[in-house]
Amino acid sequence: MLTLKRGSAVVDVGCGAGRAVAEMADRGARAIGVDTSEEMLAEARRRRSDCRFEHSKAEQLPFEDGELDAYRADKVFHELDDPSRALAEARRVLVPGGRAVLVGQDWDTFLIDSDDAALTRVIVHARADLVPGPRTARRYRSLLLDAGFRDVDVQVHTVVFAGDGALPMISGLAEVAHKARAISRMEAEGWLAEQRARAEVDRLFVAVPLFIASSTRA
Repeated sequence: MLTLKRGSAVVDVGCGAGRAVAEMADRGARAIGVDTSEEMLAEARRRRSDCRFEHSKAEQLPFEDGELDAYRADKVFHELDDPSRALAEARRVLVPGGRAVLVGQDWDTFLIDSDDAALTRVIVHARADLVPGPRTARRYRSLLLDAGFRDVDVQVHTVVFAGDGALPMISGLAEVAHKARAISRMEAEGWLAEQRARAEVDRLFVAVPLFIASSTRA
């Protein structure tokens, strides 16, 4: 989707420990990672000392106008108070015809199989309400068009979790909902007991839709 070629200059916004930067560099791109976490940047530099990593916010990137060929942000925009500012910055640093790809989940659409659908909705929405932009991913198309991008394409890929490997995520959702006072301790424990019982007989099911938007700078 980024249409990278050997030597293409690409930024990974919210690069974390640098995995995507390393993958793009290994394919011949001139990949740069930016992040607001000094801890993550230190780990990224430790892993790939041959790659460039910068401390930067998405709204103020350390690049000149039209310096980059491609822009990538994976699970970042829901953390931003004003994603439109970040996309205006993305457009600034991209060359005309440069590519931008956004990836993220819609926090209101975590799908969890449960005997208590109403309580499950409360838990999912309580967690979503703690995210600055829980529904930003469903706005990708409009945000990109408003920022001056064209050829916007949005795909949805659903990640499925089953079995006891998903229990830590399930437990985290219930704990957050309880701390937010959306549910009682008894409700949290009862809901988790049902999910653990499902896991024991291989009936636990969680689906998370991921929105992937690709576009071209006009």
